[in-house]
Amino acid sequence: MDLMNYLSLKISYNCPPKPKFTYYNHINEQNIPFRSSQKPKICAPIQSLMGTNSSYNTKSAPSLFTNIIDRPLHPSVDPKHVFTGNFAPVDELGPTECPVVDGKLPDSLTGMYIRNGPNPQHMPRGPLHFFEGDGMLHSMQLSKGRAIYSSRYVKTYKYKLERDAGGQIFPNVFSGFYGLADMVQCVASTARVLMGHVNLKKGFGLANTSLAFFSSKLLALGESDLPYIINCTREGDIETLGRWDFDEELFASMTAHPKTDMTTKETFAFKFSPFFSPHHTFFRFDANGVKQKDVPILSINRPTFIHDFAITKRFAIFSETQLAVSAANVMLGKGMPTVFDPEKVPRIGIILKYATSDAEMKWFNVPGFNAMHVFNAWENGEDEVVLIATNATSIENLFLKVDMVHTSLEKVRINLRTGNVSRNILSARNLELGSINSSYIGKKNRYVFVGVGKEIPKMQGVVKIDLEKEIEVSRRFYGPGCFGGEPLFVPRNGDHVDAADEDDGFVVTYIHDENYGESKFLVMDAKSPNLDIVAAVKLPRRVPYGFHGLFVHEENHSNQKSL
Repeated sequence: MDLMNYLSLKISYNCPPKPKFTYYNHINEQNIPFRSSQKPKICAPIQSLMGTNSSYNTKSAPSLFTNIIDRPLHPSVDPKHVFTGNFAPVDELGPTECPVVDGKLPDSLTGMYIRNGPNPQHMPRGPLHFFEGDGMLHSMQLSKGRAIYSSRYVKTYKYKLERDAGGQIFPNVFSGFYGLADMVQCVASTARVLMGHVNLKKGFGLANTSLAFFSSKLLALGESDLPYIINCTREGDIETLGRWDFDEELFASMTAHPKTDMTTKETFAFKFSPFFSPHHTFFRFDANGVKQKDVPILSINRPTFIHDFAITKRFAIFSETQLAVSAANVMLGKGMPTVFDPEKVPRIGIILKYATSDAEMKWFNVPGFNAMHVFNAWENGEDEVVLIATNATSIENLFLKVDMVHTSLEKVRINLRTGNVSRNILSARNLELGSINSSYIGKKNRYVFVGVGKEIPKMQGVVKIDLEKEIEVSRRFYGPGCFGGEPLFVPRNGDHVDAADEDDGFVVTYIHDENYGESKFLVMDAKSPNLDIVAAVKLPRRVPYGFHGLFVHEENHSNQKSL
């Protein structure tokens, strides 16, 4: 056993082992277990439609007619394959007090932790990728040593229409079209729009990806729609107040990762239009939350997939990847709309934050660099920009075989004068989903906390990377059969922290023990060498794996604005 593995075992937050773990029924929260060595029984008519290439195989080959009407689904979009175990959806749960089973909740940790993630309201008969489940918020209100858990759907326009209809109305475009049955559903949805039963100006997004707090608004975000305004009640509940309609265009949207300049209080964002030009548009909100003029990025001349970006004191930075959206894939029923272009060279674009056009935007080719999440960026003098981001190798597998994608954390240096670009890999581990002290966004920072795992967003542990020394300085693994999500850094003293104390605070996350089907809320000491456990809260039921979270401090909680 090498030293790294030995240390990892020594500091694990161990969950009790059990020979075999159980999966759960994906419909509601029935918790009907079946062993991992068994597969759920499927009625014969459905089984005959699934075909020999589906995730649940049969001995009889489907007819050519069946393949045309209802082609077998790839396991990555087969709901019966995707939404099992702790990926299965759960029902809403109102405010419920939870016991602290280990340690003590810090007095300074006062506010509400909220994490977003996919939780399908209805299981479709057709394709459904994990990324396309309805957004559900899982919250943990902390005050005076007490912990109150709640989970609520984001009440999007799509959610409410399908709730009232009792089933799926909108086609899952990102999951793709695989046969005539999917195309017929798309035609039916179009007919609803033409007859006035569905108003696309109200959006059709999921709000399932992340959260942000700016302009005194708490927002649930998904990049295919505008944000939804959320309210946290004094009782620890979550309410959806409505869609923030700052953009009245058809198919209006906003990135799930806006960036707030903590000095000016302005927030910068962009929107993506997969089927119409301009495909990417940059914009900002002033300190009062008023949206400013759009800046189309016309130098991106195809619908390239860009999930995240960064800001510095002067610039906004975009990383263009080798993934793009193909309308032909959707129209011809060839599966997911995302395609990989092996001939394309990834590049990084840098534009002034207050530019009125992209005429002076500079692009730098960075072969092999497909950035997914960007943790921070800053300027070294007048000529150099430093970017901290995860790079996905084998990015062509991102949506179909995520376990085959390796994401490394990299520091990229760009010389604006010479055009030279250099890259350093900061860890050999498979790292994704992480956070920094948000007070340092756009400024030089030293530490980043990142999840470790092979199957995003199911993370085995968390590591702390020192960006100055470019080494891993601490780590914690959750133990056999235990997995967490994004590790979120929360400053000890709210949003006010001195530069010398960048890492003085806590790292929080939900973890799930697959041995016993139990979930906990974990609080770790961010400054300690081993990310020591400060407190663990037992949750009233399991929390499915999800995406990004946010901690709303009590002072911000009190100053929330409504619609």
